[in-house]
Amino acid sequence: MNSHASPAVRAAALTVVRGSRTVLDSLDFTVPRGQVTGLLGPSGSGKSTLIRALVGAQAKVSGALDVLGHPAGDPALRDRVGYVTQSPSVYRDLTVSQNLEYFATVIDARASRATRRAAITKALTDVDLTDHADDLVSRLSGGQSSRASLAVALLGNPELLVLDEPTVGLDPVLRRDLWKLFHRLADERGTTLLVSSHVMDEAERCDRLLLLREGRLLADDTPDALRAETQTKTVEEAFLHLVDKAATAS
Repeated sequence: MNSHASPAVRAAALTVVRGSRTVLDSLDFTVPRGQVTGLLGPSGSGKSTLIRALVGAQAKVSGALDVLGHPAGDPALRDRVGYVTQSPSVYRDLTVSQNLEYFATVIDARASRATRRAAITKALTDVDLTDHADDLVSRLSGGQSSRASLAVALLGNPELLVLDEPTVGLDPVLRRDLWKLFHRLADERGTTLLVSSHVMDEAERCDRLLLLREGRLLADDTPDALRAETQTKTVEEAFLHLVDKAATAS
């Protein structure tokens, strides 16, 4: 685990307003380096908006949001942050290798072909797509397409990897394998991962959790601490306890 004292992400009074609706309501949190942090909450809670703010793709953001020591969206973060969207972000009419070759060139056009090939081979191995390198993306399964998108994000060996619902629609075996990969990246490379999900049982796989509901942060803690604080057996039960507590307080 990375022992850097400063967090990978620090937010203070982070707010996003869309029209008359406050999508994110004055959030304060940190994301530790070298860990897998889960961003958990039901659909519509603001997870995707928060992720877009982190990668500098969200308009009308107020408050402070620092990523790896820079304001979110700073050009200096381009090669240091990897982003995987909900929908596969690869070209369906290209093979997996052709996609990776294209994006590797975009990341660093000055790199030698040998350097790019080494990065592509490494990314394919990481996501277990070596046997499908020459397959058109249009012929891949949904899970394979998602892994191809993840391979693209891994090309630059990012310090921070942000994944928006990466396991949605995947079967239990693929979900398990992806979570193993997430933890391997954190443990072996010191990569910081922020993984969003609306599936509460995935919370148990995280080192730390941010629990969102209706744009408000209900908790920023470890799964063990949340269960202990709420005297519950699962993170889902803890989440429901916190929802009821917030409703009573309001």
